[in-house]
Amino acid sequence: MLKFLNKIIFDPNDFRSVIAACIAGNSQAQHILFKKYFGYAKSICLRYTYSPEEAEEVLNEGFFKVFNNLERYDPAQPFKAWLRTVMVNNAISYFRRNKKHYTARTAFDEIPEPGVADDVVSDMTAGEIMQLIHELKPIYKTVFLLYAVDGYCHKEIAAMLEINEATVRSQYARARAQLQETIAARYPDLAGQYAMLSL
Repeated sequence: MLKFLNKIIFDPNDFRSVIAACIAGNSQAQHILFKKYFGYAKSICLRYTYSPEEAEEVLNEGFFKVFNNLERYDPAQPFKAWLRTVMVNNAISYFRRNKKHYTARTAFDEIPEPGVADDVVSDMTAGEIMQLIHELKPIYKTVFLLYAVDGYCHKEIAAMLEINEATVRSQYARARAQLQETIAARYPDLAGQYAMLSL
């Protein structure tokens, strides 16, 4: 990257050059980076929100944080992994800020866990599971995504959501149980396969 007459010159095909130009505040480089990772980042935001409008808000705020903290990115690490962390953390911050709004949507903490085979969820495709995950109570959905999709441990989730670890474990179990119950209702053939195998 070179500076010529106060204008930053970078190679759009050289990722490190684009990153350096973004850090220097070059709007063209920022547009290139945004366009390249827009779809990936938006898919993360859509997972953790309940409407396209919410996802857009989380996405825009997330990219704002990306560009403001890009100097912290370690070029030796995959950029998508770093971007995912920023987007997930921003989605969680958004969830915490709007927790009261989400809590008002549903109130079924005391739902008993159904006795559907644990492996039912394991046999679903990612797309099918994601459709069902969006129907979960917001806190269950968030915990399930953090643990089962994004790979955070219960302790990390507890810290992120500012709740205790036992609550996280309970909410994950309930999320999984509700998914299994829904699958049993909507996909009886699939649930029946596991019932036969357990005999």
